[in-house]
Amino acid sequence: MSDAVMKTAAESAAVGFSRLALGIEYKGSRYRGWQRQASNVRSVQQTLEEALSAVAAEPVAVTCAGRTDAGVHASGQVVHFDTKVQRPLEAWVMGGNANLPRDISVTWAQVMPAHFHARFKATARRYRYVIYNDQIRPAHLGEEVTWNHRPLDVERMREASRWLVGTHDFSAFRATQCQAKSPIKQIHHLQVIPYGKMIVLDIRANAFLHHMVRNIAGVLMAVGAGEQSPAWVKTVLEGRNRREGGVTAHPYGLYLVQVEYPDEFILPQRYIGPHFLSALDESVADG
Repeated sequence: MSDAVMKTAAESAAVGFSRLALGIEYKGSRYRGWQRQASNVRSVQQTLEEALSAVAAEPVAVTCAGRTDAGVHASGQVVHFDTKVQRPLEAWVMGGNANLPRDISVTWAQVMPAHFHARFKATARRYRYVIYNDQIRPAHLGEEVTWNHRPLDVERMREASRWLVGTHDFSAFRATQCQAKSPIKQIHHLQVIPYGKMIVLDIRANAFLHHMVRNIAGVLMAVGAGEQSPAWVKTVLEGRNRREGGVTAHPYGLYLVQVEYPDEFILPQRYIGPHFLSALDESVADG
């Protein structure tokens, strides 16, 4: 345990509880999204809380960095929770995984200062949307990629994506049920990366609207297929009308891959992911 973590642990003990952060990855196909549901349908949050509660021998309630929709995955989700229970950090990782199904994993655990908040202290989030581009649908990874049978032109998609980088009003790319106070977001980068038969959209922003990445993916695939010109993306963006923005892409190809925080919060770092794209980061800069 580092000196910084030991200091934080001592400070937490002084106020009577520990605030812990965990790294989480999951395949979202079997779940109705991240958030705990009022009915009996399964959510990632409920499943994780039940596993951690078994480790703590008391109820545990977690807060996440980004609530993902039904069918959406994560390789870099971050959560935090408070507890008075004393456990080694390894116990939260190994014990949590022993109580979790195979499609959810705790990847790391760390003691944090009391003012850390997984959601509100995040300064940027990064998603990857994975398109499998082939005439034949894949038998493998069927629920972990979005299949598009039409040949997609990567250069056209790249040209179109440039209109979206920067600070804009993304009203045309938000779901009608989006509860965000403002549609204005800043996209730091939007890369279109070919990877074998896959095309990866790598997008990093200060924050995202509901369905924003899936709506961007739908627009870029329409351009890549030749249905629209690259300049159409500018028209959609400036029109601020969701009805002009095309089809919302399927959730299966979407991954929350990274959450960033101020330098005062030193969190463990892993490769960006998802796992079947692990070699991608060896040849492509993080951006």
